[in-house]
Amino acid sequence: MKFDWKLKDILMVGISGVLFSFLYLGMVYVGTALCTAMTPFGMGAAGYEPIYGIWFMAGVFALYVIRKPGTGVVAEMLAALLEVLMGNMFGPRVFLTGFFQGIGTEIGFAMGGYKKYDMKTVLIASVCTAVISFIWNIYTSAYYKLELWLVLFMLAVRLVSALIFSGVITKKLADGLAKAGVLKGYAIGQQYDNFDEE
Repeated sequence: MKFDWKLKDILMVGISGVLFSFLYLGMVYVGTALCTAMTPFGMGAAGYEPIYGIWFMAGVFALYVIRKPGTGVVAEMLAALLEVLMGNMFGPRVFLTGFFQGIGTEIGFAMGGYKKYDMKTVLIASVCTAVISFIWNIYTSAYYKLELWLVLFMLAVRLVSALIFSGVITKKLADGLAKAGVLKGYAIGQQYDNFDEE
């Protein structure tokens, strides 16, 4: 478990934050459209849930690549800050949301002592992020006012979304970049270098 950050680590977190912030902002409008489409069926509050896992990708990606504690929180908060500065309609509270999402990611990797970076760990981190963010949304988005069946449905959909987007897709993306040699200077790149030597 290493806490020492180098310049290249800071640059990677910065790049991750910038790239994912554009994706995050775009998904706000997709989510709004889904909410509108689902409102006639009494399920408008669940509109963001199918894509919610996308908002967890920055933290999981950065931590999986750099493999140092704190990376998940910093990457999520940076992406959230940039998203707010670019005009996210939900304003500054998104920055706090990024913090809690990052905490969820950190918990997932911390459960393996920041030593395990396999699919199982990434999926656990995604689930932790989904649960922590959902608890935060119970307060900020007043989920407690909704019917219980809808809240449980929303949680289930968010969990599936997290497993798909911040779990499987994020790991595949990072692994693909590492295999291509793009992440050679990072812990994940060294992992693939070792495979090549074998």
